[in-house]
Amino acid sequence: MNLIIDKIDIYQSPIKLKEPFIISLGPMHYAQNIIVAIHTNQGITGFGECSPFMTINGESMETCFIVGQYLAKILKGKNPEDIELCTMAMDKLIYGNSSIKSAFDMALYDISAKKAGLPLYKFLGGNNTKEMQTDYTVSLTNPEKMAADAKTIVDNGFEIVKVKLGHSKKQDIASIKKIREAIGPKVPIRLDANQGWKSDEALDILKALTPYKIQHCEEPIARWDYMELPDIRRFSPIPIMADETCCDHHDAKRLIALNACDLINIKLSKSGGIFKALKIVKEAKAAKMKIQVGGFLETRLGFTASAHFALSSDNIVYYDFDTPLMMEEDPVDGGIKYNAKGIISIPEIPGLGVKIHDASLARLIKVTV
Repeated sequence: MNLIIDKIDIYQSPIKLKEPFIISLGPMHYAQNIIVAIHTNQGITGFGECSPFMTINGESMETCFIVGQYLAKILKGKNPEDIELCTMAMDKLIYGNSSIKSAFDMALYDISAKKAGLPLYKFLGGNNTKEMQTDYTVSLTNPEKMAADAKTIVDNGFEIVKVKLGHSKKQDIASIKKIREAIGPKVPIRLDANQGWKSDEALDILKALTPYKIQHCEEPIARWDYMELPDIRRFSPIPIMADETCCDHHDAKRLIALNACDLINIKLSKSGGIFKALKIVKEAKAAKMKIQVGGFLETRLGFTASAHFALSSDNIVYYDFDTPLMMEEDPVDGGIKYNAKGIISIPEIPGLGVKIHDASLARLIKVTV
């Protein structure tokens, strides 16, 4: 009997954050996520999750809920192990909508790895021999609070601090100065401006921040102004990481050809899922470019998939998996664990090794196709 998709459940899953998560593009008070459960005729169920960002991928929880129903209708009756065919069907149906497509992609990989009897990372050809250590992010507020937050993060055992910037040149420099004073000289600092700097000021800011021993800087300028990135990257003393400018493998190929970045940040909700994320890795590996895997505001469900994916390539060396720790509740059963020093461990069982508690699912708005 062939494996066939016979039912798909789609859930709206808003989760309140412990405190607002603030970036240059605005504050967030809730993770506004979508959970997808794909059921098959052989009793194998795959789970997926996405965390849409209106300001980054142009999707919301509500649009994903609607578009997800269109996607479910065209995937119903298909073989979930034929992920390429399913991906092509989704792309043919509707352009873009990478976030909701990633939830379906994740669930398809969960089913396929379960059917193969392998943890997802092994199904992807990876191994679990490298250490994955996540950073923890400081929201964009005022310099005093940001420094206090950074110290709390380090006091709680995290050894890498990521800092959201993009307020103003004066305030951003002041924030990093105070953070470095608060956490000492040895803790790595990573920056993320989320497109917050103007093209003609980015290089000045990066040069001014050099004394504070910065590991790298994500997305310093507006994504549409990517033609300015090659010069910024060329003269910046701090390595430049592409984030919002790099959604899929086509973006990666273009940025690499332009010499526009030193590093790439892959998020499954940007790439449309694992299938296309693997293509980004291929482009980066050919260019001998290292990769970070991050995410948006997914729960441990989404980040478990990201962790499995991160084990699929030695080119992936940075990990930004902290946002599930910012939520008031954890609806996940199984999945990744956060250990001392921010070290991530993953379940060694077939598939993702994760699901959402039945009691949590029962409270959510749901549609079944």
